[in-house]
Amino acid sequence: MSNLSETWFADGYIDFEQKKYALLAYLQQITRYFNENKLYPQLGDVIFHYNNLVAFKENKQFLQQQFPKRLTAINMERLQLLYEQMIADDELMQELESIIHYAIHKMNGTIREGTEIYEFVEYNLNISPVGLIPLDTREGYFFLCDGRYQDTMVYEYRLSIFERHDEKYRGIHTQYIDTYAKNLVDSCENIKISLIRQRKKLPNPAVYRVETNLVFPVNETLLPIAKRCLVKYIANNAA
Repeated sequence: MSNLSETWFADGYIDFEQKKYALLAYLQQITRYFNENKLYPQLGDVIFHYNNLVAFKENKQFLQQQFPKRLTAINMERLQLLYEQMIADDELMQELESIIHYAIHKMNGTIREGTEIYEFVEYNLNISPVGLIPLDTREGYFFLCDGRYQDTMVYEYRLSIFERHDEKYRGIHTQYIDTYAKNLVDSCENIKISLIRQRKKLPNPAVYRVETNLVFPVNETLLPIAKRCLVKYIANNAA
């Protein structure tokens, strides 16, 4: 995929037509993935760039807080210098503002496309517990079943809570365990029993079934959305 650099709008010669061409080529590739119902990492990447532009546009005082941590110190310094230069140079300010305004508008449209796919998949996901759920749901397993009705994909999960900007966020770490053929022998209940017997580190795990009738790319779409939906489901059903 043709990537934009973290500071693409500020790199090199600041020219509206040049930046517009680079942006449209990037968004065209993003849309191509969306047309194949592949959301990640493309949706996350375009949201990253969108947030960078909004943060830069609003105020340089927010740069350190708003820009994601993948920016290096050198890039941060470059953006701060550019902001100061932009304030002092009316012509540069006008050109850069035109680039940012255009890019925000275009990226917003692309994000909307991806969000529509995300919401469609989310609506068609069903999450339910497998057996009894323990009080501690920070670790466990989830079973992902899609519209092919052939396999049950098993993942181990671990929730983490971190704080940022005075807010608490729940993150989820997952590890693929195995895939079971969908049949009477390997029912979700039997898979749970098998996991408890084979993996002694979780003697009483929380286990969830995540099902959909959709046949979408697993790694690029179903799995990332299933993880996010599971985090919300666990949070909403916490004791």
